[in-house]
Amino acid sequence: MIEAVLWDNDGLLVDSEALFFELTRKAFDEAGFELDRMYWGVEYLGNAKHSREIARELGMEPRIADSVIERRDEAFLKSLEVPVPLLPEVRRTIESLAGTVRLGLVTGSPRDKVERMHRDNGLLDYFEVIITDDDITRPKPHPEPYLKALERLGLEASRCLAVEDSRRGLASAHAAGISCIVVPNQLTSIQQFDLAFAVEERASGVLKYLERLTDGASPD
Repeated sequence: MIEAVLWDNDGLLVDSEALFFELTRKAFDEAGFELDRMYWGVEYLGNAKHSREIARELGMEPRIADSVIERRDEAFLKSLEVPVPLLPEVRRTIESLAGTVRLGLVTGSPRDKVERMHRDNGLLDYFEVIITDDDITRPKPHPEPYLKALERLGLEASRCLAVEDSRRGLASAHAAGISCIVVPNQLTSIQQFDLAFAVEERASGVLKYLERLTDGASPD
């Protein structure tokens, strides 16, 4: 029986990954380097490569890369002064689950950025546990973020379901022993999700599985 659903944040609940990519693409372009959307979707969002590593692969000198990424980070922080849109059907889905199962948020973003993204939408109030980059030492795809969430909830992995938008997040949940539904976005849809329990187009697709799994069916 599923007792908790653990959600990723960026690119799943809020449309922050598209914003972050566009700011990165613009910063790279200003430095004379073209950043391809598919390449970013596979290497950064799928294979967990850092921005500086991608910059080096494109031929950018370290000194220039540092300056470019610093400008990108400043632009992203400034962009969070405006509310980041929720992705389709997210609010309805979270509200439908609230009170039925326990909810957790497991994200690689720092807590201050998560709070900025959600400061006007009230969504964080639904989550009993929030694991951010500040709480762990090894980010996704390592299982530590999900293991930390299980520890705080006091639940076994078999009692939880994860929801992610990327192969990196899927690998983290899978390594922690948690079945995972993937809801790809425009940047991550190119990735492969062989380890997923299911792949859905929108967050609301999770609801049909919860009805079955909470009746006692195994997700395996």
